[in-house]
Amino acid sequence: MRFEEKYIENLVIGTGAAGFAAAIRLFQNKESDVAIITENRTSGTSRNTGSDKQTYYKLSLSGGDMDSVEAMAEDLFSGGCVDGEISLCEAALSPRGFYHLVELGVPFPCNEFNEYMGYKTDHDRGRRATSAGPYTSKMMTQCLEKRVEELQIPVIEYYQLIQYLVEDNEIRGAVFVSTKAEVDSPYLIVWCRNIIMATGGPAGIYHDSVFPYSQFGATGVAFMAGAKGRNLTEWQFGMASVKPRWNVSGTYMQVLPKFVSTEADGSDEKEFLIEYFEDASQMLSHVFMKGYQWPFDVNKIFGGSSIIDILVYQETILKGRKVYLDFRSNPGDGEVDFESLSEEAYTYLKKAGALFGTPIERLQLMNQPAINFYLDHGVNLHTDRLEIAICAQHNNGGLATDAHWESSIRGLFGAGEVCGTHGVTRPGGSALNSGQVGAIRSAESIHIRKLHDTEEVVCSVGECGGVVAKGDRDICETGFYTEATKSVMRAKAEEYIRFIESADGTSNVNDIKEETTRKMSAIGGIIRNADEIQSGLEFIEGLLRGFANTVKKPNEQNLFHYYRLHQMLYCQKVYLTAMLDYAKKGVGSRGSALYTNPLGEKPLDVLADSFRCVLDASKHNHLTQEVSCEGEEIGFDWREVRPLPERDDFFENQWRLYRERRKI
Repeated sequence: MRFEEKYIENLVIGTGAAGFAAAIRLFQNKESDVAIITENRTSGTSRNTGSDKQTYYKLSLSGGDMDSVEAMAEDLFSGGCVDGEISLCEAALSPRGFYHLVELGVPFPCNEFNEYMGYKTDHDRGRRATSAGPYTSKMMTQCLEKRVEELQIPVIEYYQLIQYLVEDNEIRGAVFVSTKAEVDSPYLIVWCRNIIMATGGPAGIYHDSVFPYSQFGATGVAFMAGAKGRNLTEWQFGMASVKPRWNVSGTYMQVLPKFVSTEADGSDEKEFLIEYFEDASQMLSHVFMKGYQWPFDVNKIFGGSSIIDILVYQETILKGRKVYLDFRSNPGDGEVDFESLSEEAYTYLKKAGALFGTPIERLQLMNQPAINFYLDHGVNLHTDRLEIAICAQHNNGGLATDAHWESSIRGLFGAGEVCGTHGVTRPGGSALNSGQVGAIRSAESIHIRKLHDTEEVVCSVGECGGVVAKGDRDICETGFYTEATKSVMRAKAEEYIRFIESADGTSNVNDIKEETTRKMSAIGGIIRNADEIQSGLEFIEGLLRGFANTVKKPNEQNLFHYYRLHQMLYCQKVYLTAMLDYAKKGVGSRGSALYTNPLGEKPLDVLADSFRCVLDASKHNHLTQEVSCEGEEIGFDWREVRPLPERDDFFENQWRLYRERRKI
């Protein structure tokens, strides 16, 4: 078994906006032994996704808007299932993270006096949102990457994470497999003290997804190592185009497109929304509101805009039809009675000067870049219909991390969507802020821990035999750990790798992935039923138990596909088990998921008669679900969220504590 080995004290996994930022923040904290490792630096969500006006959420920084760290923290906390200290950190550090991006060159707009004005986004009571356009996160990633290159921080490419090496619940290293053909050694062990995991959400577990095809996630690897999860049931789902994968939020909805449904072969074309509304004006007013309220929300179904998501879901998932947006002509008879729209819709379109024409003409006036995006990807909205589905867009849950963004495994930190730092709902754009805050917090925590970790120990690595500080960067030339520790860890790595040798199945990796991800979208999406989740979970568990006898043995050039499927299935198992536990808990429908129950209080008339649901679950938003994984055993702990911390803001006291913390 061929291993290459490296010693890197602080390893960042991932080259998105959070990963690059984490490496920069480590360097700023005088941690020079830093490297980034990635499957492919040009893949990932940050670089490859966006929307009509991709949002970044921060503290208000212009005009006379009354805002404060406390107010923003309260709004983040009010989304439900978020600990107060997490909300406080994300609010307090939002200006620092934002201005860092501005200084690096992200073109967030400001006025001539350098006020960075904002607009109101979903779940936002102020005007904290800003944007650099459809490609905000891509520009963030590019500017951060440029700074990493200027700092000469090494980036190791074409290695996929397959295993964490953990001893006494402390990280020792990580195992990677090469994604390139014809390498001397397909496996790499990186011995390290700290890892910042910035691998994004578990994008690969769903079929209907806005995540780019190049984004898979590696959350399953952390679960297999014993890291805890939090709020795994909480996602954001919404309407998105299928090819290319892109949110159809904001202006795409506000210009009032036509919704068309067909059979899979293109026959039986019809407009289906109008059947469920009193008239066309009511229908179009709801479509308009989807621009503001893009994520599916169970509390916006009855009398709200999320009924649109339900109707699209019914056409695609339950009926097996295809749904398209058609911008070429107006819905219905081709005329829009603008004055009969809701006051909000009419006022907005009037201010925009868009009380005329067809959807594409209104879109051309209001947001030409939204048309250009699709042109860049081979779709001309002037001539082509746009296929859509209800897609997974963001995991509000993820790894359970503390206020230092450290997981339940010491030395394993997270930054970005891999962390479960969001709860039931969140303001639009807060995820981009959270990734930058996680980078700051994890890097500073690593540095401060080293400052205070001064226990003297005898170095028994190599032959130096010297007495060194436990927190020293350079214990000796040959590495961080004793040969005994490395031997135990190598044995763990070899045990996991060897299971590939016994593979003798006949099923193709891609076929299994297609089947299980479609099942995940059907049973773990916006509508969930305990019996269906149980059945799907048993199917996934069966695949995991018989993995070696089911999956075809790969050649050396395709090893990474085999490991990726294995960790994806384990991740699906953990998420489905969490959803089943949630359903049995009887919490009810909340946020992004409607849990159907024949004994529920309210029928959902647009679906089958047997579908009933309990919608008011807000009283349970103080309860957060934590998931622990120990091999085959998955356990759950439900607890009340911690409130916003009480702080002593007397300057002299905090100044003294700051000097002690930083050893100044």
